[in-house]
Amino acid sequence: MKFSLFLSRRFRHAKHENGFIGFIGKASSMGIGLGISVLIIALSVINGFEYQMVNRLLNVVPHIEYEAPNTPINNWKSKVKRFESHNSVVAAAPFIALNGMAQYKGKLKAVEVRGIDPKLEVRVSGVQEYIKNFDLTSLNKNQVVLGNQIAQEIGAKRGDIITLLIPQINSGSSSLKAAKKVKLKLMGIIKMGGPVDRITALVNLAKTQDILGFDTNETKGLRLKVDDVFAAKSLAMTLGEQLDDYVYVSSWFRKHSNLYQDIQMVRTIVYLVVLLIIAVASFNIVSTLVMEVKEKESDIAILKTMGAKDSTIISTFMLQGLGQSLIGIIFGSIAGVLLALNIPDIFNWYSEFSGKNVLTGIYFVEFLPSRLDYRDVLITVCITLVMTVLATAYPAWQASRIDPAKILGQ
Repeated sequence: MKFSLFLSRRFRHAKHENGFIGFIGKASSMGIGLGISVLIIALSVINGFEYQMVNRLLNVVPHIEYEAPNTPINNWKSKVKRFESHNSVVAAAPFIALNGMAQYKGKLKAVEVRGIDPKLEVRVSGVQEYIKNFDLTSLNKNQVVLGNQIAQEIGAKRGDIITLLIPQINSGSSSLKAAKKVKLKLMGIIKMGGPVDRITALVNLAKTQDILGFDTNETKGLRLKVDDVFAAKSLAMTLGEQLDDYVYVSSWFRKHSNLYQDIQMVRTIVYLVVLLIIAVASFNIVSTLVMEVKEKESDIAILKTMGAKDSTIISTFMLQGLGQSLIGIIFGSIAGVLLALNIPDIFNWYSEFSGKNVLTGIYFVEFLPSRLDYRDVLITVCITLVMTVLATAYPAWQASRIDPAKILGQ
Protein backbone atom coordinates (compact mmCIF):
# COMPACT_ATOMS: atom_id res chain seq x y z
CA MET A 1 0.00 0.00 0.00
CA LYS A 2 2.89 2.40 0.75
CA PHE A 3 4.37 1.71 -2.66
CA SER A 4 0.98 2.32 -4.33
CA LEU A 5 0.63 5.61 -2.46
CA PHE A 6 4.13 6.64 -3.57
CA LEU A 7 3.34 5.81 -7.21
CA SER A 8 0.01 7.66 -7.12
CA ARG A 9 1.78 10.78 -5.85
CA ARG A 10 4.44 10.55 -8.55
CA PHE A 11 1.82 10.09 -11.25
CA ARG A 12 -0.29 12.96 -9.91
CA HIS A 13 2.62 15.42 -9.78
CA ALA A 14 4.20 14.30 -13.03
CA LYS A 15 3.84 16.69 -15.95
CA HIS A 16 1.22 15.47 -18.41
CA GLU A 17 1.99 15.29 -22.09
CA ASN A 18 -1.61 16.35 -22.67
CA GLY A 19 -2.56 19.38 -20.56
CA PHE A 20 -6.23 18.55 -21.02
CA ILE A 21 -5.90 15.64 -18.56
CA GLY A 22 -4.85 17.98 -15.77
CA PHE A 23 -7.70 20.35 -16.59
CA ILE A 24 -10.30 17.56 -16.43
CA GLY A 25 -8.90 16.41 -13.08
CA LYS A 26 -9.09 19.90 -11.60
CA ALA A 27 -12.59 20.39 -13.01
CA SER A 28 -13.70 17.11 -11.40
CA SER A 29 -12.36 18.21 -8.01
CA MET A 30 -14.08 21.59 -8.35
CA GLY A 31 -17.36 19.92 -9.32
CA ILE A 32 -17.24 17.61 -6.31
CA GLY A 33 -16.39 20.50 -3.98
CA LEU A 34 -19.17 22.69 -5.38
CA GLY A 35 -21.72 19.89 -5.12
CA ILE A 36 -20.80 19.15 -1.50
CA SER A 37 -20.96 22.85 -0.58
CA VAL A 38 -24.41 23.25 -2.17
CA LEU A 39 -25.73 20.10 -0.48
CA ILE A 40 -24.47 21.14 2.98
CA ILE A 41 -25.93 24.65 2.63
CA ALA A 42 -29.27 23.41 1.28
CA LEU A 43 -29.68 20.77 4.00
CA SER A 44 -28.76 23.31 6.69
CA VAL A 45 -31.43 25.71 5.44
CA ILE A 46 -34.02 22.89 5.31
CA ASN A 47 -33.04 21.85 8.85
CA GLY A 48 -33.42 25.48 9.89
CA PHE A 49 -36.94 25.72 8.49
CA GLU A 50 -37.91 22.44 10.18
CA TYR A 51 -36.48 23.60 13.51
CA GLN A 52 -38.26 26.95 13.27
CA MET A 53 -41.52 25.22 12.35
CA VAL A 54 -41.39 22.96 15.42
CA ASN A 55 -40.03 25.52 17.90
CA ARG A 56 -41.65 28.67 16.53
CA LEU A 57 -44.85 27.96 14.60
CA LEU A 58 -45.92 24.85 16.55
CA ASN A 59 -45.06 26.63 19.78
CA VAL A 60 -47.89 29.06 19.03
CA VAL A 61 -50.53 27.19 17.00
CA PRO A 62 -52.63 24.54 18.80
CA HIS A 63 -51.29 21.00 18.84
CA ILE A 64 -54.78 19.57 19.42
CA GLU A 65 -58.16 21.30 19.45
CA TYR A 66 -61.67 20.19 20.42
CA GLU A 67 -64.36 22.63 19.29
CA ALA A 68 -68.09 22.30 19.92
CA PRO A 69 -70.12 23.25 16.81
CA ASN A 70 -73.49 23.55 18.55
CA THR A 71 -73.92 23.50 22.31
CA PRO A 72 -70.99 24.77 24.40
CA ILE A 73 -68.66 22.59 26.46
CA ASN A 74 -69.71 22.67 30.12
CA ASN A 75 -67.49 22.51 33.20
CA TRP A 76 -64.39 23.21 31.17
CA LYS A 77 -62.17 23.58 34.26
CA SER A 78 -62.69 19.97 35.35
CA LYS A 79 -62.07 18.78 31.78
CA VAL A 80 -58.84 20.77 31.59
CA LYS A 81 -57.65 19.05 34.77
CA ARG A 82 -58.63 15.66 33.36
CA PHE A 83 -56.62 16.26 30.18
CA GLU A 84 -53.60 17.51 32.12
CA SER A 85 -53.54 14.30 34.15
CA HIS A 86 -52.55 12.42 30.97
CA ASN A 87 -48.81 11.74 30.66
CA SER A 88 -48.60 13.03 27.08
CA VAL A 89 -50.37 16.34 27.76
CA VAL A 90 -48.22 19.27 28.89
CA ALA A 91 -51.10 21.71 29.42
CA ALA A 92 -54.69 22.47 28.41
CA ALA A 93 -56.69 25.69 28.07
CA PRO A 94 -60.17 26.84 26.95
CA PHE A 95 -60.86 29.07 23.96
CA ILE A 96 -63.72 30.62 22.04
CA ALA A 97 -63.03 31.32 18.35
CA LEU A 98 -65.16 33.88 16.49
CA ASN A 99 -64.88 35.36 13.04
CA GLY A 100 -65.07 39.12 12.93
CA MET A 101 -63.66 42.39 11.67
CA ALA A 102 -61.24 44.78 13.30
CA GLN A 103 -62.08 48.45 12.67
CA TYR A 104 -60.08 51.60 13.31
CA LYS A 105 -60.77 55.01 11.76
CA GLY A 106 -62.83 53.55 8.95
CA LYS A 107 -60.35 50.81 8.02
CA LEU A 108 -61.44 47.18 8.29
CA LYS A 109 -59.55 43.89 8.46
CA ALA A 110 -60.94 40.37 8.81
CA VAL A 111 -59.72 38.67 11.99
CA GLU A 112 -60.17 35.53 14.02
CA VAL A 113 -61.20 36.70 17.46
CA ARG A 114 -59.91 34.20 19.97
CA GLY A 115 -61.16 34.34 23.54
CA ILE A 116 -58.55 32.97 25.94
CA ASP A 117 -57.97 32.46 29.63
CA PRO A 118 -54.74 34.52 29.91
CA LYS A 119 -53.12 32.50 32.68
CA LEU A 120 -53.84 29.15 31.07
CA GLU A 121 -53.04 30.34 27.54
CA VAL A 122 -49.40 31.10 28.28
CA ARG A 123 -49.00 27.44 29.33
CA VAL A 124 -50.20 26.06 25.99
CA SER A 125 -48.83 28.78 23.70
CA GLY A 126 -45.52 30.58 23.29
CA VAL A 127 -47.18 33.68 21.82
CA GLN A 128 -45.94 35.78 24.78
CA GLU A 129 -42.42 35.58 23.29
CA TYR A 130 -43.62 37.69 20.34
CA ILE A 131 -45.53 40.32 22.32
CA LYS A 132 -43.33 43.16 23.58
CA ASN A 133 -44.16 45.57 26.38
CA PHE A 134 -47.25 43.68 27.51
CA ASP A 135 -47.82 40.73 29.83
CA LEU A 136 -50.51 38.54 28.28
CA THR A 137 -51.53 37.19 31.70
CA SER A 138 -52.83 40.68 32.59
CA LEU A 139 -55.24 40.82 29.62
CA ASN A 140 -58.64 41.96 30.92
CA LYS A 141 -62.15 42.17 29.44
CA ASN A 142 -61.60 45.59 27.87
CA GLN A 143 -58.31 44.89 26.12
CA VAL A 144 -57.18 43.20 22.91
CA VAL A 145 -53.92 41.94 21.36
CA LEU A 146 -53.62 42.05 17.56
CA GLY A 147 -51.29 40.52 15.00
CA ASN A 148 -48.75 42.95 13.57
CA GLN A 149 -50.08 42.85 10.01
CA ILE A 150 -53.63 43.54 11.21
CA ALA A 151 -52.45 46.58 13.18
CA GLN A 152 -50.47 47.87 10.20
CA GLU A 153 -53.35 47.48 7.74
CA ILE A 154 -55.84 49.37 9.89
CA GLY A 155 -53.22 51.86 11.08
CA ALA A 156 -53.62 51.16 14.79
CA LYS A 157 -50.96 51.51 17.46
CA ARG A 158 -50.64 50.38 21.03
CA GLY A 159 -53.06 52.33 23.24
CA ASP A 160 -55.64 52.97 20.49
CA ILE A 161 -59.31 51.97 20.90
CA ILE A 162 -60.19 49.22 18.42
CA THR A 163 -63.71 48.20 17.41
CA LEU A 164 -64.38 44.51 16.83
CA LEU A 165 -67.41 43.72 14.70
CA ILE A 166 -68.87 40.31 15.59
CA PRO A 167 -71.64 38.89 13.34
CA GLN A 168 -74.84 37.90 15.14
CA ILE A 169 -77.36 35.24 14.04
CA ASN A 170 -81.09 35.44 14.82
CA SER A 171 -82.18 32.60 17.07
CA GLY A 172 -84.41 30.15 15.22
CA SER A 173 -83.27 31.32 11.76
CA SER A 174 -80.09 31.60 9.72
CA SER A 175 -80.48 35.31 9.00
CA LEU A 176 -77.91 37.75 10.33
CA LYS A 177 -78.58 40.58 12.75
CA ALA A 178 -76.55 43.76 12.85
CA ALA A 179 -72.97 43.05 13.84
CA LYS A 180 -72.20 43.51 17.51
CA LYS A 181 -69.64 46.24 18.12
CA VAL A 182 -67.12 45.72 20.87
CA LYS A 183 -64.69 48.53 21.73
CA LEU A 184 -61.38 47.37 23.20
CA LYS A 185 -58.03 48.98 23.95
CA LEU A 186 -55.10 47.69 21.93
CA MET A 187 -52.52 46.64 24.53
CA GLY A 188 -50.12 44.37 22.63
CA ILE A 189 -48.99 43.52 19.11
CA ILE A 190 -47.85 40.07 18.02
CA LYS A 191 -44.73 40.26 15.85
CA MET A 192 -44.04 36.72 14.77
CA GLY A 193 -44.52 36.66 11.00
CA GLY A 194 -46.75 34.40 8.97
CA PRO A 195 -50.44 33.58 9.48
CA VAL A 196 -50.52 34.42 13.19
CA ASP A 197 -49.75 38.08 12.43
CA ARG A 198 -52.36 38.22 9.66
CA ILE A 199 -55.49 36.92 11.42
CA THR A 200 -55.12 36.76 15.22
CA ALA A 201 -56.99 38.96 17.70
CA LEU A 202 -56.69 37.81 21.33
CA VAL A 203 -59.31 38.90 23.87
CA ASN A 204 -60.20 37.74 27.36
CA LEU A 205 -62.35 34.60 27.51
CA ALA A 206 -64.87 36.37 29.73
CA LYS A 207 -65.47 38.97 26.98
CA THR A 208 -66.32 36.35 24.36
CA GLN A 209 -68.53 34.57 26.90
CA ASP A 210 -70.46 37.83 27.32
CA ILE A 211 -70.75 38.24 23.54
CA LEU A 212 -72.21 34.74 23.12
CA GLY A 213 -74.21 34.77 26.33
CA PHE A 214 -72.26 31.88 27.88
CA ASP A 215 -71.86 31.17 31.57
CA THR A 216 -68.37 31.35 33.09
CA ASN A 217 -68.12 27.54 33.07
CA GLU A 218 -68.93 27.29 29.34
CA THR A 219 -66.58 27.47 26.37
CA LYS A 220 -66.56 26.62 22.68
CA GLY A 221 -63.34 24.64 22.67
CA LEU A 222 -60.38 23.18 24.48
CA ARG A 223 -56.78 23.38 23.34
CA LEU A 224 -54.03 20.94 24.28
CA LYS A 225 -50.25 21.12 24.21
CA VAL A 226 -48.57 17.70 23.98
CA ASP A 227 -44.98 16.65 24.61
CA ASP A 228 -44.54 15.07 21.16
CA VAL A 229 -45.93 17.28 18.38
CA PHE A 230 -45.58 14.48 15.81
CA ALA A 231 -47.84 12.24 17.90
CA ALA A 232 -50.58 14.89 18.04
CA LYS A 233 -52.65 13.33 15.25
CA SER A 234 -52.98 9.95 16.97
CA LEU A 235 -53.34 11.48 20.45
CA ALA A 236 -56.18 13.75 19.32
CA MET A 237 -58.63 10.87 18.89
CA THR A 238 -57.40 8.93 21.92
CA LEU A 239 -57.69 11.90 24.28
CA GLY A 240 -60.95 13.03 22.70
CA GLU A 241 -62.66 9.90 24.00
CA GLN A 242 -62.49 11.46 27.47
CA LEU A 243 -65.01 14.12 26.44
CA ASP A 244 -68.75 13.47 26.62
CA ASP A 245 -69.45 16.53 24.45
CA TYR A 246 -70.08 16.58 20.71
CA VAL A 247 -66.93 18.24 19.32
CA TYR A 248 -64.86 18.55 16.17
CA VAL A 249 -61.40 17.06 16.63
CA SER A 250 -58.40 18.58 14.89
CA SER A 251 -54.64 18.80 15.25
CA TRP A 252 -51.91 20.94 13.75
CA PHE A 253 -51.61 18.35 10.98
CA ARG A 254 -54.89 19.56 9.57
CA LYS A 255 -53.73 23.14 8.94
CA HIS A 256 -49.97 22.91 8.76
CA SER A 257 -49.06 19.34 7.78
CA ASN A 258 -48.60 20.46 4.17
CA LEU A 259 -45.79 22.75 5.34
CA TYR A 260 -44.00 19.90 7.12
CA GLN A 261 -44.52 17.58 4.14
CA ASP A 262 -43.18 20.24 1.77
CA ILE A 263 -40.03 20.56 3.89
CA GLN A 264 -39.46 16.81 3.80
CA MET A 265 -40.17 16.65 0.05
CA VAL A 266 -37.70 19.46 -0.64
CA ARG A 267 -35.10 17.66 1.48
CA THR A 268 -35.51 14.50 -0.63
CA ILE A 269 -35.37 16.41 -3.92
CA VAL A 270 -32.25 18.32 -2.84
CA TYR A 271 -30.55 15.08 -1.83
CA LEU A 272 -31.32 13.42 -5.17
CA VAL A 273 -30.48 16.37 -7.41
CA VAL A 274 -27.25 17.43 -5.70
CA LEU A 275 -26.02 13.85 -5.26
CA LEU A 276 -26.54 13.36 -8.99
CA ILE A 277 -24.40 16.46 -9.57
CA ILE A 278 -21.73 15.04 -7.27
CA ALA A 279 -22.01 11.68 -9.08
CA VAL A 280 -21.42 13.37 -12.46
CA ALA A 281 -18.37 15.16 -11.05
CA SER A 282 -17.11 11.95 -9.46
CA PHE A 283 -17.46 9.97 -12.65
CA ASN A 284 -15.53 12.66 -14.53
CA ILE A 285 -12.60 11.13 -12.69
CA VAL A 286 -13.16 8.09 -14.92
CA SER A 287 -12.31 10.19 -17.96
CA THR A 288 -9.22 11.57 -16.24
CA LEU A 289 -7.94 8.15 -15.20
CA VAL A 290 -8.71 6.52 -18.55
CA MET A 291 -6.65 9.18 -20.35
CA GLU A 292 -3.92 8.95 -17.74
CA VAL A 293 -3.75 5.17 -18.04
CA LYS A 294 -3.41 5.57 -21.80
CA GLU A 295 -0.63 8.14 -21.30
CA LYS A 296 1.20 6.03 -18.71
CA GLU A 297 1.00 2.71 -20.53
CA SER A 298 4.75 2.40 -20.93
CA ASP A 299 5.37 3.27 -17.26
CA ILE A 300 2.81 0.68 -16.18
CA ALA A 301 4.39 -1.91 -18.46
CA ILE A 302 7.86 -1.25 -16.98
CA LEU A 303 6.47 -1.54 -13.45
CA LYS A 304 4.89 -4.90 -14.31
CA THR A 305 8.16 -6.22 -15.80
CA MET A 306 9.84 -5.22 -12.54
CA GLY A 307 7.41 -7.40 -10.60
CA ALA A 308 4.60 -5.01 -9.69
CA LYS A 309 1.42 -6.95 -8.96
CA ASP A 310 -1.95 -6.22 -10.51
CA SER A 311 -3.27 -5.24 -7.07
CA THR A 312 -0.50 -2.65 -6.80
CA ILE A 313 -1.45 -1.09 -10.15
CA ILE A 314 -5.16 -1.09 -9.24
CA SER A 315 -4.61 0.52 -5.84
CA THR A 316 -2.22 3.09 -7.38
CA PHE A 317 -4.82 4.48 -9.77
CA MET A 318 -7.68 4.18 -7.28
CA LEU A 319 -5.64 6.18 -4.78
CA GLN A 320 -4.90 8.73 -7.48
CA GLY A 321 -8.61 9.18 -8.21
CA LEU A 322 -9.38 9.23 -4.51
CA GLY A 323 -6.79 11.98 -4.05
CA GLN A 324 -8.54 14.14 -6.65
CA SER A 325 -11.84 13.55 -4.89
CA LEU A 326 -10.44 14.34 -1.42
CA ILE A 327 -9.27 17.76 -2.59
CA GLY A 328 -12.85 18.60 -3.62
CA ILE A 329 -14.31 17.01 -0.48
CA ILE A 330 -12.06 18.95 1.90
CA PHE A 331 -12.51 22.36 0.29
CA GLY A 332 -16.21 21.77 -0.41
CA SER A 333 -16.90 20.72 3.17
CA ILE A 334 -15.05 23.71 4.63
CA ALA A 335 -16.80 26.15 2.30
CA GLY A 336 -20.20 24.54 2.88
CA VAL A 337 -19.88 24.59 6.68
CA LEU A 338 -18.70 28.21 6.75
CA LEU A 339 -21.49 29.38 4.45
CA ALA A 340 -24.12 27.35 6.30
CA LEU A 341 -23.11 28.95 9.60
CA ASN A 342 -23.21 32.47 8.15
CA ILE A 343 -26.02 32.30 5.56
CA PRO A 344 -28.62 34.01 7.84
CA ASP A 345 -26.31 37.04 8.12
CA ILE A 346 -25.62 36.95 4.38
CA PHE A 347 -29.38 36.87 3.67
CA ASN A 348 -30.00 39.79 6.04
CA TRP A 349 -27.22 41.78 4.36
CA TYR A 350 -28.72 41.06 0.94
CA SER A 351 -32.20 42.07 2.13
CA GLU A 352 -30.88 45.38 3.47
CA PHE A 353 -28.84 45.97 0.32
CA SER A 354 -31.71 45.20 -2.08
CA GLY A 355 -34.32 46.88 0.09
CA LYS A 356 -36.72 43.91 0.07
CA ASN A 357 -37.18 40.66 1.94
CA VAL A 358 -38.46 37.87 -0.29
CA LEU A 359 -39.72 35.90 2.73
CA THR A 360 -41.97 38.63 4.12
CA GLY A 361 -45.59 37.50 4.26
CA ILE A 362 -44.86 34.15 2.61
CA TYR A 363 -43.50 31.90 5.34
CA PHE A 364 -43.82 31.87 9.11
CA VAL A 365 -40.35 33.44 9.39
CA GLU A 366 -38.99 36.58 7.79
CA PHE A 367 -35.36 35.49 7.93
CA LEU A 368 -33.44 32.62 6.35
CA PRO A 369 -32.89 30.03 9.08
CA SER A 370 -29.94 27.65 9.05
CA ARG A 371 -29.21 24.74 11.36
CA LEU A 372 -26.02 22.84 10.55
CA ASP A 373 -26.18 19.14 11.33
CA TYR A 374 -22.73 17.56 11.15
CA ARG A 375 -24.33 14.20 10.47
CA ASP A 376 -25.42 15.61 7.09
CA VAL A 377 -21.81 16.59 6.40
CA LEU A 378 -20.59 13.11 7.35
CA ILE A 379 -23.22 11.36 5.22
CA THR A 380 -22.43 13.60 2.24
CA VAL A 381 -18.69 12.93 2.52
CA CYS A 382 -19.20 9.17 2.88
CA ILE A 383 -21.53 8.97 -0.13
CA THR A 384 -19.05 10.99 -2.21
CA LEU A 385 -16.19 8.70 -1.22
CA VAL A 386 -18.23 5.62 -2.16
CA MET A 387 -19.07 7.11 -5.57
CA THR A 388 -15.40 7.99 -6.10
CA VAL A 389 -14.27 4.45 -5.31
CA LEU A 390 -16.83 3.07 -7.75
CA ALA A 391 -15.77 5.58 -10.39
CA THR A 392 -12.05 4.71 -10.11
CA ALA A 393 -12.51 0.94 -10.07
CA TYR A 394 -12.91 0.42 -13.83
CA PRO A 395 -9.96 2.52 -15.13
CA ALA A 396 -7.74 1.08 -12.38
CA TRP A 397 -8.72 -2.45 -13.42
CA GLN A 398 -8.01 -1.56 -17.06
CA ALA A 399 -4.54 -0.37 -16.04
CA SER A 400 -3.83 -3.75 -14.46
CA ARG A 401 -4.79 -5.50 -17.73
CA ILE A 402 -1.99 -3.86 -19.73
CA ASP A 403 0.27 -6.41 -21.42
CA PRO A 404 3.94 -5.30 -21.07
CA ALA A 405 4.98 -7.35 -24.12
CA LYS A 406 2.61 -5.51 -26.44
CA ILE A 407 3.42 -2.05 -25.06
CA LEU A 408 7.21 -2.37 -24.86
CA GLY A 409 7.41 -4.31 -28.11
CA GLN A 410 5.98 -1.46 -30.16
